[in-house]
Amino acid sequence: MLGITGFAFFLVAVFLLNVTPGPDTAYIVGRSVAQGRGAGIVSALGISAGCIVHTLACAFGLTAILAASATAFTVIKIAGAIYLIYLGARLILAKHDADANAARETQASEKAAPKSLRQLFAQGFVTNVLNPKVVLFFVSFFPQFVAADSQHKTLAFLTLGIVFIAMSTVWNSFVAWIAGSVTERFAGKVGVKKWLDRGVGGAFVGLGIKLATTHR
Repeated sequence: MLGITGFAFFLVAVFLLNVTPGPDTAYIVGRSVAQGRGAGIVSALGISAGCIVHTLACAFGLTAILAASATAFTVIKIAGAIYLIYLGARLILAKHDADANAARETQASEKAAPKSLRQLFAQGFVTNVLNPKVVLFFVSFFPQFVAADSQHKTLAFLTLGIVFIAMSTVWNSFVAWIAGSVTERFAGKVGVKKWLDRGVGGAFVGLGIKLATTHR
């Protein structure tokens, strides 16, 4: 379909990415705990809006590059593979005591500075759009699920982006909804987060290896 390959694997990878606590999750949890579920959900929607920008840039920019140059295709693949393996290694080797302290500091700072829903949406949007790590992730992650000989690369990237955004929005909204109770308790279980990060990190390393061995 549209030259999309390994779609089931894509769904699993996106799910694992979403359930792994990161900056976006910390932001949403912080706003939910400080200002309520509505604030967390609006923050999640702002982050999703930022992902739309990344999806469009990835779909139209990468499509042109991959179609124009075999060398560019190879460079993007190798760079993407290295970045994914790097992300995986960082998750596997992460020091989680520092992460727990950072999460507590984030929540404390959010309580001290309540914002309007419009401000929350805008901050989530800007934070996501201007995050270079998100740009690199989109560039490295999406191409491996689009066949190099596909005649519909743009539509393939857009489709994957829509799926990614839909899944992320549902998960982030769910996190916002339960942030005041279940998520707060879960965030304090450093051991659980450690093994979750290691599992997802191993998956990212595998994705990076798969990406490096993909041919045009």
